[in-house]
Amino acid sequence: MKTVRIGTGAGYAGDRIEPAVELVEKGNIDYIIFECLAERTIAIALQQKLQNPEKGYNELLEQRMRKILHLCHEKDVKIITNMGAANPLAAAKLIKQIGEEKKLNNLKIAAVLGDDVLDNIQKYMDYKVLETGEDLKELKGEIISANAYLGIDGIVEALENDADVIITGRVADPALFLAPLVYEFGWDAEDYETIGKGIIIGHLLECGGQVTGGYYPDPGYKDVERPWELGFPIAEVNEKGEAIITKVEGSGGEVSLRTCKEQFLYEIHDPSQYLTPDGVADFTGVQLEQTAKDKVLVKGGSGTKKPDTLKVSLGYKDCFIGVGEISYGGSGAIERAELAAEIVRKRLELLEVPIDEIRYDLIGVNSLYKGTIDICDGIPNEVRLRVSARTSKREDAVKVGNEVEALYTNGPAGGGGAEKSIKEIISVASIFISRDDVDIKVVYEEV
Repeated sequence: MKTVRIGTGAGYAGDRIEPAVELVEKGNIDYIIFECLAERTIAIALQQKLQNPEKGYNELLEQRMRKILHLCHEKDVKIITNMGAANPLAAAKLIKQIGEEKKLNNLKIAAVLGDDVLDNIQKYMDYKVLETGEDLKELKGEIISANAYLGIDGIVEALENDADVIITGRVADPALFLAPLVYEFGWDAEDYETIGKGIIIGHLLECGGQVTGGYYPDPGYKDVERPWELGFPIAEVNEKGEAIITKVEGSGGEVSLRTCKEQFLYEIHDPSQYLTPDGVADFTGVQLEQTAKDKVLVKGGSGTKKPDTLKVSLGYKDCFIGVGEISYGGSGAIERAELAAEIVRKRLELLEVPIDEIRYDLIGVNSLYKGTIDICDGIPNEVRLRVSARTSKREDAVKVGNEVEALYTNGPAGGGGAEKSIKEIISVASIFISRDDVDIKVVYEEV
């Protein structure tokens, strides 16, 4: 029976690259998938694109491609990734440039477009926001991105046209893994029982090292081998939709019933109705079986018809977060930190700084003395005060950090290591739109 081996090269935007190289070199894989988009990622990438039209893709794209593109070309491993973020076209051109530099002839790169629906945003102002139940027009803050979660269609089209590297914007995470299975096995996109199985396999793989023990360790309770050399997952899938989840032999971490079960339940609201653009997966009939060390058989599961709508993730300018931190050590550290917090609280009241939300946190165990001074009667000998506030204006967030920094000379004795920072927060809201509103296109570059 035909099988396909798919490896996960990344489970989030900033993931490490070494396990991906290991997968290509030693994993005997047919595909490597880099899943690198979280909910806010495209909105942040769009801000970068607005500053520079040639940017807007994942910041590690170039580094990753320089590490693995030539290896994948040599070993005939296809790359599928959503690192295109807000600018798949520019990402494809960058990959082409790297391919030309490395003289990788007969390299075909595909950019999948169509997820960006921001130009039509006014059409949806009366749609309900999932998180609030209110009309979209009631959302406070400028909407800067609107991206529909696409399914497998554009990726499958690119595979049918012999693309070696496929880069997308917003695509549902499991679709990155489902697409090569549909292509390789010729699955009918309306055979929802089989499609459901493929979605389940994609869900197990989409977070990379989480299923191989990366998000699992709890010392003394849940230990894994050499997590600093964590191997990323491989799924060996057959045409019936059954898979062996494994990793490169000798790599760190583990693939076991316990790691697979944790990832299996990750971000699942209703296991009988896991909605994706390609189908609604039913996890309730899945069976897991440990067949050998670091090998778990996944079988069962089902699915039903794909939804008529697609989820759209909206990024909007929400607020600013101002943060100030300062440390106190030695005798009376907690009392001095508490007084410092009270000083900042009163100062912000005196200045009448408009604040939507504020926190005063006391943090500390061993950053100052590195364990050379014992905690006395459970009382820490060091404390770091962190004041963090949410404001609607940048200038108000600045005042929060300034007041903490001013504790150097105006606060309790012995404060040190003061730091301050300001962040503009891009928040996320969601709506559903008709899938007919999305026009998927695939654009190609060749070396």
